[in-house]
Amino acid sequence: MIDLPELHRSLCREYGAAFTPPAAGSRLGIALQTLGRLPLHGLRVPERGGANGWYLWAGEDASEDPEFYQPLCVEHLVELCPIVLRFLALPAGWRFLTDGSYVDVWQDSRLLEPHQG
Repeated sequence: MIDLPELHRSLCREYGAAFTPPAAGSRLGIALQTLGRLPLHGLRVPERGGANGWYLWAGEDASEDPEFYQPLCVEHLVELCPIVLRFLALPAGWRFLTDGSYVDVWQDSRLLEPHQG
């Protein structure tokens, strides 16, 4: 059995990021219609309300369409998209890209800027 909290801590240490796991029961935005494509992308903006700030999609580019992302409780990722679980403790202002074997994780301070629109 995978020790997810330790996997989270290890990944955060590796990249020098603060350990900031999403709260149990919190929601994220996921483009369900893109699942099954590669690569998988994730970015985290500051939390707001019950949303933990994560936005996830697969394939090349995200869409600007307001219907692109659907809300999902973080616990459902275990079944729908387990490959992203290891990244979820990265704090706001971080991104990842993976195809399962290739992994890229980086800080993007633009994600911390207030959304215009």
